[in-house]
Amino acid sequence: MAARDRYSRKLECSQCGHSGYAEVSEDDDPRRKTPGFLVDDMPIGFVTEFASNDPRKYMIRCRCGHKFRFEQKTVYAPGGEPRR
Repeated sequence: MAARDRYSRKLECSQCGHSGYAEVSEDDDPRRKTPGFLVDDMPIGFVTEFASNDPRKYMIRCRCGHKFRFEQKTVYAPGGEPRR
């Protein structure tokens, strides 16, 4: 079993400006077809709209109703950038 990479990612709603940091993890095995992406802790005011093993397809809904992808142009927490 591969180790899990853990990092924080800032979620920010472009509609209302609500923001918070999500704690996420991915498998650390480059041979896997998908990274085994999981959101371990979602900030208050955000919920999962559509879960996926791929962060580019994972959809989030803000408390204002706006939906957006997890992986978008955003800011990482200090020291929370994922290793690629």
